[in-house]
Amino acid sequence: MAPHDHADHANPHHGHGHGHSHGHSHGVSENADGRRLSIAFGLIVALMGVEVVVGILAHSLALLSDAAHMLTDAGALAMSLVVLRLVKRPAAGNLTFGFKRAEILSAQANGGTLLVLALLIVYEGVTRLVSPPPAEGKAILVVALLGVVVNLVATWQLAKANRESMNIEGSFQHLLTDLAAFVFTAIAGAVILTTGFARADGIASLIIAAIMIRAAYGLLRDSGRVLLEAAPQGMDADDIGRALAARPGVVSVHDLHLWSIGSGFPALSAHVLVGADDDCHAIRRDLEHMLDHDYGIDHTTLQVDHSRAGRLMSIGVESSHHHH
Repeated sequence: MAPHDHADHANPHHGHGHGHSHGHSHGVSENADGRRLSIAFGLIVALMGVEVVVGILAHSLALLSDAAHMLTDAGALAMSLVVLRLVKRPAAGNLTFGFKRAEILSAQANGGTLLVLALLIVYEGVTRLVSPPPAEGKAILVVALLGVVVNLVATWQLAKANRESMNIEGSFQHLLTDLAAFVFTAIAGAVILTTGFARADGIASLIIAAIMIRAAYGLLRDSGRVLLEAAPQGMDADDIGRALAARPGVVSVHDLHLWSIGSGFPALSAHVLVGADDDCHAIRRDLEHMLDHDYGIDHTTLQVDHSRAGRLMSIGVESSHHHH
């Protein structure tokens, strides 16, 4: 696990004056991320306005469905910007993890809005396939090509940002799906121009709705895992429990919990029983080191007890990187 992974989460509630060493470079990258998100946001809001107007004038559902998707994009980017500010706030009072979950809630909201809009577009698209209104191929094609260009710029801006964050990754996925949506809209415009096949617009809007549903599913699934306190993706709680129990001096491990607080911020707590004569501090340090080194979990709470009947000496210790 590379050291910079931890710098990404210079956890304010751990900082015994340690956060500052890598806090600076971290702040710079987040400010740059904020700037990139702002640029993308400005581009998308402008493009969305153009699309709504042309979509209504040219009778194009594909353009309007693009615009609906753009609205959720703009929402995603706006939320990402707010969340970037929130996540940086230090933990205080009863918010002991600060606003680390804000980005997960933002991903949930994004997924939900995308899903609802996609279903509305499916309904309207099917209606239009039955009786297609005459659509203006040229206008559709021009705006869709403009959309491809704007989205390429916005995607390129975000591709440089920190995509580890579920928040920024959510916005990035939105833009990518948008890019695909514009390509299909452009194809529909070209088909209408060349063949006069007006249903191409409705077909394109259904394809876009399908893309939106897929993106929504991904966002809802990933953020749902975090909100349900599931083990972080790629980590197996049973595996980690067995690995802990196999360490020298450890008699048994129970009450193991493994969850994520925010994206890229796993946490673990467990109750560990050690032999009557073992040095529980040394064993705890060994377990902490193993969890950090092998699994990248540096936020651990291990309660270590001696397994001697009748006389339990208990030491509950909250550990983090900075105490080693």
